[in-house]
Amino acid sequence: MAGVSLECGDCGALLKSVEEAQEHAELTSHSNFVESTEAVLNLVCTTCSKPCRSKTESDLHTKRTGHTEFVDKTMETVKPISLEAPKAAMEIANHEDAAEVEMVVPDVDKNILEELEAMAFPKARATRALHYSGNASLEAAVNWVVEHENDPDVDEMPKVPANSNAGPPKPALTPEEVKIKAQELRERARKKKEEEEKRMEREREKERIRIGKELLEAKRIEEDNERKRIILLRKAEKEEERRAREKIRQKVEEDKAERRRKLGLPAEDPAAAKPSVPVVEEKKSSLPIRPATKTEKMRECLRSLKQAHKEEDAKVKRAFQTLLTYMGNVAKNPDEEKFRKIRLTNQTFQERVGSLRGGIEFMELCGFEKMEGGEFLFLPRDKIDPAVINSAGTELNSAINNPFFGVL
Repeated sequence: MAGVSLECGDCGALLKSVEEAQEHAELTSHSNFVESTEAVLNLVCTTCSKPCRSKTESDLHTKRTGHTEFVDKTMETVKPISLEAPKAAMEIANHEDAAEVEMVVPDVDKNILEELEAMAFPKARATRALHYSGNASLEAAVNWVVEHENDPDVDEMPKVPANSNAGPPKPALTPEEVKIKAQELRERARKKKEEEEKRMEREREKERIRIGKELLEAKRIEEDNERKRIILLRKAEKEEERRAREKIRQKVEEDKAERRRKLGLPAEDPAAAKPSVPVVEEKKSSLPIRPATKTEKMRECLRSLKQAHKEEDAKVKRAFQTLLTYMGNVAKNPDEEKFRKIRLTNQTFQERVGSLRGGIEFMELCGFEKMEGGEFLFLPRDKIDPAVINSAGTELNSAINNPFFGVL
């Protein structure tokens, strides 16, 4: 398939003609051009009027700015070009009677052209500006460039019939005026860039606010779910305690009935014992609420440990015995630091106590503190409370020997 455009092998730019490729080579020093089957389009962004010469360029513009709407203003039918006969291809594309009319670059004021090139304008753009502004002045040419900088053919060299001549050259601007115009152009470009940066910053700020709101909402939902989970857990614990009490009560009643039977006493009337229950409950409900003592916190910690691992009785009993050994060592040898300092990463400690929920909390209730970045549990000598250590031993003994511990 014949090529319909020229592609620069150095930067990937698509060019519509050999003349445009020559101008591109003069501006960039690129010289590696090949024929391409991709047509040079004229896709204009409906948001910012940015012209794009290919689908790839429009995709890059969308990725950079977020603009997605483009209007296809490619007016001419795409025709194949040839590297061997570029002039004939251009003449056939532009004029059917190319053999009769010769197209040439229009004559422009050379002085103004040099001044425009000194201001870093490409030669083709400067020539087009001078031609279409009537060679009036440098100011008129600069104004034309500003007004037509988004034209898709702004960098194409203009062509006119050979018998059409431009008017006489107009006087050029003074160097001071050239500097002023150049400064105005730079200032205009700077303001445009600042406005674009401000717009992008506003978009980024909106995105940050949106993400922040989503994170807060997710955190709120997570907290609500955690509260509901705790409420359900407490209800289940209360129901389990109620069933345990009922089992114990039945067991007590059965034992009492068995003892009466062995003593030859008549069976106790269950209706006679019931009236005393509301009185007990009434007195219990009238008791003032007092804060939990450290001993009660220890008991609750051990109870939670057993309930959390209720399917692993041997593991729980081993944890209780290990904790009792730690407390006994501290009580017998309070001055020995090796009994008051435990490495948390120790494999034996982790298997027996550290990996169980509530094990480390129990030791902290006994006075142990995390130190050295959480690597050790340490009980300072001046913070050893014999009463607390004794209470811990008592609670651990009860947890080990009482078959109903953790059931209630």
